Amino acid sequence: MRKFDTKVQYLKYKVLREVAREAWKDTLWENVLDIPKKIVPGRESTMRCCVYKERAILADRVKLAMGGDKDNPNVIEVIETACDECPMGGYEVTNSCRGCLAHRCEDVCKKGAITFDRDHVAHIDKSKCVDCGACSKVCPFNAIANRKRPCQNACKIKAISMNENKAAKINNDKCIACGACVYQCPFGAISDKSYILDVIDIIKKSENNTNYKVYAVVAPSISSQFRYAKLGQVITGLKELGFHTVIEAALGADMVAYSESEELAEKGFLTSSCCPAFVDYIRKAFPDMLEYVSHNLSPMATICKYIKENTDKTAKIVFIGPCTSKKMEVQQERVRPYVDSCITFEELQALFDSADVDITTLDESFLDNASYFGRIFARCGGLADAVQQGLKEHGYDDFELKAQSCDGIEACRTALLKKSKGVLDVNFIEGMACIGGCIGGAGCLTHGERNKAEVDKYGREAYEKTITDAISILK
Repeated sequence: MRKFDTKVQYLKYKVLREVAREAWKDTLWENVLDIPKKIVPGRESTMRCCVYKERAILADRVKLAMGGDKDNPNVIEVIETACDECPMGGYEVTNSCRGCLAHRCEDVCKKGAITFDRDHVAHIDKSKCVDCGACSKVCPFNAIANRKRPCQNACKIKAISMNENKAAKINNDKCIACGACVYQCPFGAISDKSYILDVIDIIKKSENNTNYKVYAVVAPSISSQFRYAKLGQVITGLKELGFHTVIEAALGADMVAYSESEELAEKGFLTSSCCPAFVDYIRKAFPDMLEYVSHNLSPMATICKYIKENTDKTAKIVFIGPCTSKKMEVQQERVRPYVDSCITFEELQALFDSADVDITTLDESFLDNASYFGRIFARCGGLADAVQQGLKEHGYDDFELKAQSCDGIEACRTALLKKSKGVLDVNFIEGMACIGGCIGGAGCLTHGERNKAEVDKYGREAYEKTITDAISILK
């Protein structure tokens, strides 16, 4: 069974695996320059024009695997040496143009950018074109295509442009670190920084959990990943890596749902605070809506805070999930004290293989901290369902939940815009920056409809059937 959706993910994994393997052995600084040659041996190129360019790009990938550019606050970075194959983009007339008589494209263009040659075929003057797309919409032959770069097409908040070298450039003032561009770039020229070395360092310095205990807090979307093994084997694998205990972030989701439903009943209107990319988007694009964001920490931060304040004050906690934006969240002042590091499922796979942990050979460990409602936070609509349940368990029978579950950042934008204009009759906006919710995160091994079914199945298997039952163990 394939572990990854794309070969780009596999290449990224190989770099992470080799960096981690050297780190476990304390030989990284001695052998770091040899990693590109290890991945691309010999003289025959397999991906680019020559092995020398392949290795140059791999060297940049190694830097990202080791934490990336320390002067760049964003966790999403462009590998400029890898970003040189895509056309600049914009609207172009294809050979489907039949040289018709109507010339609707010319009539609709307010900039006078459309001209015709002697064969009546349309041409676009790029010096005049503003990429409004009006000509494309009216062409009866669909002969005018938008050649937008995949990264720009993936970035719905328009944070990506081109620099003077025609490579992608990220506007950090707009970027929300959702990672959509990371997953969609077919050359892997945009990637997220890795903190895998920090995690290895935390595990090694614990000296088998004798100096302090290392906790792994796993996102509920883990139930849709590592399909080649059983979830219980993944949990055992984490303990083989050196984690003392594995905790469900879904228990934090139960805590959030219980608290957020009460906050909603008191205030009358809220937006969710679980997705860091969504909250960052509100901060950057809809600052007037910030006052309506739930005051709750995210499920990750909530359960990590509980562990450090109530269970083990010396604990070191690593969050493992599908989200690149979580790597930004853990750097926030209000979250930093509770979460020591953060990695994705892609990075966890690299950790397993770098330490020669074959999870398919392991016994299963039990993981049952959360309720059905905490676990379904992983997919779009799950949070709204959990808040509805929270209202019920609080006894707010007279409060009618009118929720809008936003599937993807475009849907979030539409809902926020309508609500800010007073034309959306809802009292709760659930914002998920990734399509499908957390199961569509850029750090997932695989993406697809089956992931939603796996999360729902995982939820139904929960021993605790209500939110109150789940959080009762914390009292």
